[in-house]
Amino acid sequence: MEIKDMDNVFIMTHPLIKHKISMLRDKSTGTNEFRNLVEEIAMLEGYEALADLPLEDIEVETPIEPCTTPVIAGRKLAIVPILRAGLGMVPGLLSLCPTAKVGHIGMYRDKVTHEPVPYYCKLPKPIEERTIIVLDPMLATGGSAVDAIDQIKERGGKNIKFMCIIAAPEGVEKLHSTHPDVPIYIGNLDRELNEDDYICPGLGDAGDRIFGTK
Repeated sequence: MEIKDMDNVFIMTHPLIKHKISMLRDKSTGTNEFRNLVEEIAMLEGYEALADLPLEDIEVETPIEPCTTPVIAGRKLAIVPILRAGLGMVPGLLSLCPTAKVGHIGMYRDKVTHEPVPYYCKLPKPIEERTIIVLDPMLATGGSAVDAIDQIKERGGKNIKFMCIIAAPEGVEKLHSTHPDVPIYIGNLDRELNEDDYICPGLGDAGDRIFGTK
């Protein structure tokens, strides 16, 4: 599978992102540092993912003179983390766009089938008028991402992007084939999934490491 040949798939190359992901991988990285790194990586990826936000001109008065200057147009952003690990990425995006609205999609992975089980969905309104950024640190099988985007589209969402820190090729292929209209922003593309559907080499369970649980 040639990820690089897929439309709408963007793998980050910035040295700061790569450096911080390496620190995330280290099993000795503690909860506080891990949480801070996730926020920083999300902010750096968000800078790339939001490069195409539409602008409109407004009139402002500077200390020197009046001027016409651009601001983000329309109803701006909806940030939608997939619970619970996606919550760790929210502060990074909010640091870029403090006025963004935040929705939540809750799901957990069945321990036997490894399939996502949804239990909650609350989105900002009107969702159909917003640019929507779906957040999850890990794109493993792709099941959770596909289901989350299904739920958003069912509720009228149209302009959707997905952002993760680590991805497996299997998850990228599933998400891209199911929702080819959704751009995918990836901090690093890892080698594969293991027999338990964990990303290798990965960084462990992102939710547990963000929140200090086991």
